[in-house]
Amino acid sequence: MADSGSVREDSRIVIEDDWPGYSLDLFTYPEHYCGDIESVYIPHGIIMDRTERLARNIMDDLGDHDIVVLCVLKGGYKFCADLVEFIKGLSRNSSKSLLMRVDFIRLKSYLNDQSTEDLHILGGEDLSVLSGKNVLIVEAIVDTGKTMKALLEHVETFRPKMVKVAGLLVKRVPNGLGTPPDYVGFEIPNRFVVGYALDYNEYFRDLNHICVISEAAKIKYKV
Repeated sequence: MADSGSVREDSRIVIEDDWPGYSLDLFTYPEHYCGDIESVYIPHGIIMDRTERLARNIMDDLGDHDIVVLCVLKGGYKFCADLVEFIKGLSRNSSKSLLMRVDFIRLKSYLNDQSTEDLHILGGEDLSVLSGKNVLIVEAIVDTGKTMKALLEHVETFRPKMVKVAGLLVKRVPNGLGTPPDYVGFEIPNRFVVGYALDYNEYFRDLNHICVISEAAKIKYKV
């Protein structure tokens, strides 16, 4: 059985329910999304600073181990790439070193802005490389926890030595499954956010900031 370890206490930035985000006038964003976003919820610079802190926490816990980083596509690719770069920088400039291999898996469970019960795992048919390894799953956002629970159950069938989860965002949602990731960037209200590779029907991945989508955009890009 993989060892999930313990979750760090007070190890996240909590964004309160009444936080409206920053005015769009304070930041730059692609003109083609004018009218499609309500506010900048988490600016790119803050995302990067928080990701660097998570990289330090991971180095403190896992330094001098060999790990397999399992990036959950598509939404997690930016967070994973930046997290890996920070870890590599720390490995070059500290007494600890963390040898990493990066693999990819894709999950699909959303239709428009709603999470569905129908989970598709793509690219995860054979994860035998995880056998006996220390695994760090990197996911952009965890909401109900059902998707992550299913992924963890799938990963554990390949008998890894240890599994940790890094999630940039964790949503406060009703009926969540309870166990948060081991490393959390931000805890946010139950709002649908896009940007920094998070999408709405494949739109908005090219936003640098994490933003709140407008109701008009939900209709505009609905499938």
